[in-house]
Amino acid sequence: MFEDFRKQAEEADFSDEDLEDELNGEANPDRDGVVLGMTPPQRFIVALMLLIMTIIIGSLFLIVTSKVLLPFLG
Repeated sequence: MFEDFRKQAEEADFSDEDLEDELNGEANPDRDGVVLGMTPPQRFIVALMLLIMTIIIGSLFLIVTSKVLLPFLG
């Protein structure tokens, strides 16, 4: 089994240019600022939604544990 892996590794054609680009840290021009398949505005919306959900869940947790009392429930 390991011999097959070694043979595949020896037969594989790794280009030196790709390795040099990777080592030099050059950006891939094909990506165009896309991370996880999202553009920057889409990532901002996701981050904003996570922030709002965290605030809501934290507030609800404080209300449920009676650390904060709402004036109209008081």
